[in-house]
Amino acid sequence: MDFEKLGAFYLGKNFDLGTATLSDQFTLYESKQLTTHAVVIGMTGSGKTGLGIGLLEEALVDNIPVIAVDPKGDLANLLLTFPNLSAGEFEPWVNPEAAAQAGKPVPEFAAAQAELWKKGLADWGQDAARIQKMRSSVDFTIYTPGSSAGIPVSVLKSFDAPPPALLEDSDAMRERIQSTTTGLLGLLGIDADPIRSREHIFISSILSAVWLEGKNLDLGGLIEKIQNPPFEKVGVMNLESFYPSKDRFELAMSINNLLASPGFATWMEGEPLDVKNFLWTAEGKPRCSVFSIAHLSDSERMFFVSSLLNATLSWMRQQSGTPSLRAIFYMDEIFGYFPPNGNPPSKTPMLTLLKQARAFGLGMVLSTQNPVDLDYKGLSNTGTWFIGRLQTENDKARVLEALSSAGGTSNADLDKMLSSLGKRVFLLHNTNNAKPILFQTRWTMSYLAGPVTLEQIKVLMKDKKNQKTVGAGLASPTSQAAMASKPTSSRPSLPPSIKQFYLPASGEGITYHPMLFSSANVRYASPKQKLDVVQAKRYLVAITDEPVPVVWDEAEPLDFDVNSLEETGLEGAAYAELANAASNAKNFDKWQKEFAKWVSASQPLQLFTSSKFKAISEVGEPEGDFRTRLTQVAREQRDAGSADIQAKYAPKLAKLEQRLHTAQAKQAEQAAQASQAQLQAALNVGAGILGALFGGGRKTNIISKVGSGMRGASKAFKEGQDVSRAAESVEGVQAELEELQAELAAELEGISAVDPNEPLETIEIKAKAADVGVELVALVWTPYTRDDKGRLTPAWA
Repeated sequence: MDFEKLGAFYLGKNFDLGTATLSDQFTLYESKQLTTHAVVIGMTGSGKTGLGIGLLEEALVDNIPVIAVDPKGDLANLLLTFPNLSAGEFEPWVNPEAAAQAGKPVPEFAAAQAELWKKGLADWGQDAARIQKMRSSVDFTIYTPGSSAGIPVSVLKSFDAPPPALLEDSDAMRERIQSTTTGLLGLLGIDADPIRSREHIFISSILSAVWLEGKNLDLGGLIEKIQNPPFEKVGVMNLESFYPSKDRFELAMSINNLLASPGFATWMEGEPLDVKNFLWTAEGKPRCSVFSIAHLSDSERMFFVSSLLNATLSWMRQQSGTPSLRAIFYMDEIFGYFPPNGNPPSKTPMLTLLKQARAFGLGMVLSTQNPVDLDYKGLSNTGTWFIGRLQTENDKARVLEALSSAGGTSNADLDKMLSSLGKRVFLLHNTNNAKPILFQTRWTMSYLAGPVTLEQIKVLMKDKKNQKTVGAGLASPTSQAAMASKPTSSRPSLPPSIKQFYLPASGEGITYHPMLFSSANVRYASPKQKLDVVQAKRYLVAITDEPVPVVWDEAEPLDFDVNSLEETGLEGAAYAELANAASNAKNFDKWQKEFAKWVSASQPLQLFTSSKFKAISEVGEPEGDFRTRLTQVAREQRDAGSADIQAKYAPKLAKLEQRLHTAQAKQAEQAAQASQAQLQAALNVGAGILGALFGGGRKTNIISKVGSGMRGASKAFKEGQDVSRAAESVEGVQAELEELQAELAAELEGISAVDPNEPLETIEIKAKAADVGVELVALVWTPYTRDDKGRLTPAWA
């Protein structure tokens, strides 16, 4: 298809305002231009949702990952794509009320919808193959924070310390602490002023103290810190004077009540708030992560959105700079989150992203049907505006005020364009273009079924949840027999020579299970790869009463600092049964030697290489992260190559377009002259003939008029020949232009498309036995709890 251009989003076709008709010219939007962000504005019924979904579909076809915040339930329609376009695929998702209004049974209505979508796609040059391409390119997931309908998100479980880059930026650190604290207090029903509120200042001080030490904090830990703060003064005031212990206890109880509330249990479950995992799978496949929040209260929505924005900021600051689009953050309705007045928790991180995300290739797309309640000053640097039909003159006035600052088109012309917009017709104001254009949105590949309910999300995510459940059981490799044993209230007695430690635990209902913890610093050296590094290797493995008590091949890696091991456990915790082999101190010496040999023989340093990009993964870089990095390199090379080719052809195309314009003007001039000559010749001949028939004129005058008419006819004939020559000139220039455009297209096709499944090779570098420095092999008590289904869940901090 002509619209399948590398790095270009197919949004629709240009719309002619004068004739109110579609042109044949595709509306193509360069993906890299989205790094300057976009705003979508339009009233209900303008087609705003269709435009937004169409834009995201184009990104996904181009393997660009998406985070989409869905306050209304419409963006979940991205998962309603049906490659066969059959009635059976549509039937579960059609609205029974819409079928009743159409006077049709649901199966018949579904068949009609299937035909409607099939025709709509065909009319816009799309087919089922394009749908399948999008579905196979991307991993689709609907997250439902605070609900188990979709994939839950663990937001309240941990307030992780920001990355080092943010910790070193005092302004960014202050903004992060402020928005996190405001969001948390909002959940408690406290509308706190960051400067005047005692609660806000106090919790901000706790977060600052803990985070500056590089430590994470969960709600349980926050409750403990509120009662026993890591400081004795707030500002210059004594802690007890500023916030007496009695009042601090009441604040701690408020948070504890929130934590203990049955409705908040799901906020503690699910995937962590990890933006990298929302954008790519572990294998490096791009993802479309839709966060459905329509079911949440206003304060819960604000808390989640601000948390997600802050997490996105932290992720962004860990990325390298890029001129190409890396990912999209789309928000379907920003009303209340980015107001002109006031400073809700979401505003500061959103404003920071709008200012800084461009350098990192993150495109922000913000959509609203309420253009009055927007901070247009904050949106002043936005490069692209999509404006649909507006509801009131006041709405139009606000939009005109925002657009006029960008220049390029008079307010009168913009006013006329905005006043003429119909359904699915949008004004596209792009700072990279000389002037705005009107276009009509293409037909979406996704079925626009309206807001998707929690019950429907359950159906959409059923298979995804089953995938996560399979093999999810135990988070660390211990024996089922030990896990099933009846715990005791005291730790088993062991000889003093056996070292015992604890993994730090949090929460209630803890049962400690005995595991063998092993740690070594391993040197990997390869002259060929010019590599010489030392890696810390740490593992947990079960100790059993089998003939071979420790099977090293069943050990699982553990990302944990040895210095964080603790010597005592939680009071009131239970202890699982200990295998007999763990009671013999000599076994630990034997296991230490086995561990060193196993690491040398079976735990090589693994690197990935790409012959196409002549690149090698970094030490410790997972395959998925390496693929993600290569994908971005490919996108940058594609965009740079495309820009170079277009720059090379631009002067030639401009010259031919000017020649075509001149030839067309000449053709129009010659046509007008020929028409005038033909008319004058006809009048002269006609006058002469009428004079001869009816008299009233001298013979010489009649002959003169007829002769003049004949001469005029000769001139008209010559003028007609000039018109033909002008038309031939236009056709010749058009042919040259089309030939040059074909050459351009052929060169652009020669640029490699972005392929996240690029084949990789693996290099393994083994460590010498002498290069394995065992740091510790010891018995470690690992904390677990049981979930509502009786499954063991790790509870270490």
